Amino acid sequence: MPQPYDVITMGRIGVDLYPLRAGVPLAQVETFGKFLGGSATNVAVAAARLGRRAAVITRTGRDAFGDYLHQALGEFGVDDRWVTPVDAYPTPVTFCEIFPPDDFPLYFYRLPKAPDLEIRESELDLEPIREARVFWMTGTGLCAEPSRSATLAALAHRARSGITVFDLDWRPMFWPDPQEARAYYAQALTHATVAVGNLEECEVATGEREPYAAARALLAAGVELAVVKQGPKGVLALHRDGTQAEVPPVPVDVVNGLGAGDAFGGALCDGLLAGRELEQTMRFANAAGAIVASRLACSTAMPYTKEVETVLAGGPPPPDPSALPDPSALPDPSALPDPSALPDPAAPRDTARSAVQGPGGPPAPRGVGGGARFGEGTGSGTAPCPPTAEPASDDARGEPS
Repeated sequence: MPQPYDVITMGRIGVDLYPLRAGVPLAQVETFGKFLGGSATNVAVAAARLGRRAAVITRTGRDAFGDYLHQALGEFGVDDRWVTPVDAYPTPVTFCEIFPPDDFPLYFYRLPKAPDLEIRESELDLEPIREARVFWMTGTGLCAEPSRSATLAALAHRARSGITVFDLDWRPMFWPDPQEARAYYAQALTHATVAVGNLEECEVATGEREPYAAARALLAAGVELAVVKQGPKGVLALHRDGTQAEVPPVPVDVVNGLGAGDAFGGALCDGLLAGRELEQTMRFANAAGAIVASRLACSTAMPYTKEVETVLAGGPPPPDPSALPDPSALPDPSALPDPSALPDPAAPRDTARSAVQGPGGPPAPRGVGGGARFGEGTGSGTAPCPPTAEPASDDARGEPS
């Protein structure tokens, strides 16, 4: 019989398109990096980076972006056997704007419906879910059918075996009636052993926003461990046995806060699986989140164990080995040559080359090096649906898609 997975997550997936220039609105961005995204998927990537056997349950469109996501999951070492295509809907795309240190608006393209909300109970492979050492699900999975019924069925079948984490993951634009959310959150909390959320998410789930009151309300709702992320004030964790930990954030120069919460989640899973003490687990997860906040992307920025240990020992966040160029160092589009001044394509080849490269030099590179690229002019220029904009939450949780 195959060994159980360390971590199975269930929820969003999509393509994140991040601007390669910071401090400018999307209307002025001309070049983007393309990345695997989606909070539940990012948590699986974060766990895999820390050496855990991870898989994700989700759905994509049957399209080129869906193919890309399968490829990326394989490269990150995340099992994609339960990532299936949906014919009716395109793979979601999420854009963000980058205004460090604390403003990272998200623009979700998930209409008319995202494929990851088409997860069906009849298609779930329930025994691996039950046997996984950690099962991680999200509030977004409860916002629409059939994903809602599938998520609740997975929780019920698991019957609180092992560690079951409910990422409160409140995204108001995904709910047709936000008042419905608390009832479904309450139902999910009865099956979970751990709840994780920022102050806004805790308020949606419990009606409480003060950190200790929110944590106690989550314990009263049924979980054994409540983790309340407080943004610049750090993180609070209360356990049903009376153990508690409140640790400050790790100071870093923030490049992009999106994805920090997902790194925190993957590291939380790792700490719980390793049996670390509560305070040590929170410090480890905080350090993982800080590393991602100091980098541009989400999935590709997830740290390895040695990198987290370096930060915990007081060292600086290690550079991302697959880092993109510093967005602030990219050329200002207004300083680029006027396209109308470029040589006539019908001109002789040698003349055109000499006009572009100048005397004695190689042709100037197009774009920038490193990482996947999705630049202006590569698509049709039309979006499959209107975006839904969302400001970054107070813990800079990430998730684009």
